[in-house]
Amino acid sequence: MRTPRRRRAAAGLLLAPLLTGCFASDGGTTDDASGDGSRLRVALAFPPAENFSPYGADATLLSRLGVTEGLTKLDANGVPAPALAESWTRENDRNWLFSLREATFQDGTEVTPVTVATALTRAGEAEPVTAALSGISLTAKAEGDRQVRVTTEDPDPALPLRLTSPGLAILSAKAYGGKRVNPVGTATGPFELTKVTGTTAATLDRFEEYWGGRAQASGIDAKFIADGSARTNALRTDQVDIAEAVPVSQASTLDKATRRETATTRTTSLLLNTKTGAFKDPKLRAAAREAVDGSVLAKDVYEGHADAGVGIFGPAVTWAAGKRVAPAGRAKAADPDGTAVTIATYDNRPELPEVAQVLQQQLREAGFEVKLEVREYSRLESDALAGKFDAFVGARNSLLDTGDPVTILASDFTCDGSYNLALLCDKKVDRAVAAAEKESDTAKRQQAAMNAEAAILATDATVPLVHQRIITGVSTSVRGVILDPYERTLVGTGTRR
Repeated sequence: MRTPRRRRAAAGLLLAPLLTGCFASDGGTTDDASGDGSRLRVALAFPPAENFSPYGADATLLSRLGVTEGLTKLDANGVPAPALAESWTRENDRNWLFSLREATFQDGTEVTPVTVATALTRAGEAEPVTAALSGISLTAKAEGDRQVRVTTEDPDPALPLRLTSPGLAILSAKAYGGKRVNPVGTATGPFELTKVTGTTAATLDRFEEYWGGRAQASGIDAKFIADGSARTNALRTDQVDIAEAVPVSQASTLDKATRRETATTRTTSLLLNTKTGAFKDPKLRAAAREAVDGSVLAKDVYEGHADAGVGIFGPAVTWAAGKRVAPAGRAKAADPDGTAVTIATYDNRPELPEVAQVLQQQLREAGFEVKLEVREYSRLESDALAGKFDAFVGARNSLLDTGDPVTILASDFTCDGSYNLALLCDKKVDRAVAAAEKESDTAKRQQAAMNAEAAILATDATVPLVHQRIITGVSTSVRGVILDPYERTLVGTGTRR
């Protein structure tokens, strides 16, 4: 499922204190530079689709393998933490001043205010623009020896959070010398991309001068294996040390000692077309919502490796539970009385067609006539956004691009949202999201996001089904794998075997 582009300005979390934190790791540390471990063999699920462009979906591959970094990073509490920027201050509504740490690019040049400003400027000029900057206009200028001033066209209290995006990685000047931006040997992370073999493999070596300490693994040999069974089998037969995104159907084939399960910010939802067709009627949307039982999906389809849907933001968004607001003013369900509907989904994620089949059964029992449409995602998206289906089943990582809960609400559920699969246009929802976008205090903004979530759920435009847990296969000889609920990181300085 592609990363959607956004047209409107998005806002996010904010003037966060310089909290530091780390994601759960598999017994390793992230700051012990004394080791000299073997190379890691890693199997990834999605091959590079854009020649490792830092501006598209491949940006996440680069960050997961420890190649790229931005000025800030997202910590376990969902707030921005220092990365290439040691600290920052908000000078006024539109200007932020970032102070850089001493760091070196993998080509040996120094990280300077000029190179940072150039990297951010190039990201802002990219076509298509990276998702984190969609709807955002910024300028970056060097200030003195160690600072960069970033100015946004409109007030953006989410800027430090936005800069955590993998799509805003800082690369050296050499990266921009060709027809495309090239991250090979030009990033700042603990591992340097040295060789790419088409869409099948990549070779990375340890970057000895990494500012965060010398990585314990001497390098990474990455394979891109789209087939989940083959990926899992590669781990089982000791061809790889780490296999990401083990399918639920394969989980039981791994020994318990090699399975790591992590709650993620990915939610699988039933999105109902509110503009045309049967679900334009809110009473039928209510009927669909009442017919769906996410706990059955979590138990039967996901075999217990998921949690029943509780909202747009699930258990991995740790602050959400205490701020959740009950939806009010929902429509009363009507009798479907044989209303025919079509549910579309995609098979890139193998569980989704099965989820759709169970939904088909549940909705039929409630009185709907249900037809399923299953395609590969790239062949489905444009029709779904055009409203050609009555409903859509999708798995969305709610905090992947910016880490900002307000961003996804604006993109997916407002009148101007660019990834509005439910085609929702509701004044109450737009007002609630707009109110959240204005908040700059972290706690107040989170609460405003949950108020907006309640307004969205009250329309029954979306029915959260399950909150997915990701299963990572890890050899018993490996320590320090980073189990990141945001799915941005996998290997760090402390990952070793």
